Amino acid sequence: MEKIKQIIQASIDVKQQVLQNEQLLQTVADSTRTIVDALRAGKRIYFCGNGGSAADAQHLAAEFSGRFYTDRKALPAEALHCNTSYLTAVANDYSYDVVYARLVEGICGAGDVLVGLSTSGNSANIVRAFESARAMGVHTIGFTGAGGGVMKGLSDYLLNVPSTDTPRIQESHILLGHIICQLVEEQYFNATGA
Repeated sequence: MEKIKQIIQASIDVKQQVLQNEQLLQTVADSTRTIVDALRAGKRIYFCGNGGSAADAQHLAAEFSGRFYTDRKALPAEALHCNTSYLTAVANDYSYDVVYARLVEGICGAGDVLVGLSTSGNSANIVRAFESARAMGVHTIGFTGAGGGVMKGLSDYLLNVPSTDTPRIQESHILLGHIICQLVEEQYFNATGA
């Protein structure tokens, strides 16, 4: 029982640090504004991650393209790893490090938004995707842990959760992602009346 309480408290402690981090909260607001502006300009939102972060990326993409709180039109958002034929072919023929970068180069356009989730901020395939995105004029939003890793220098907006504990970081990533989904839904649809 005590171990369970310790784990829950550790999650709460990280979220308390997030709550008190004004810069991080401002970055959430700025990320939201960028996504809303992109959607208003007819652009798309793409997500990428590995392992649990891939699951979170897919989850967040579904919140945008499905629905969050309100019945509304679908938003153009998708997770880049959902085409397993593409993913396995490129990983086999080239390398796993380029699976997202090649897809970014193939389907993204200037003004789109790429959201990358990596607790370390150093996942090579996310880093390469962000490099390609930046070169193409695609906005980048990085979800990382405390240090930000290599993604820190490649993210237009860095949501670096103040922790080095992977499960606690991922729990806060989904919290921040849900906040962005809610705010985007409210701001985009209230403004357009769609």
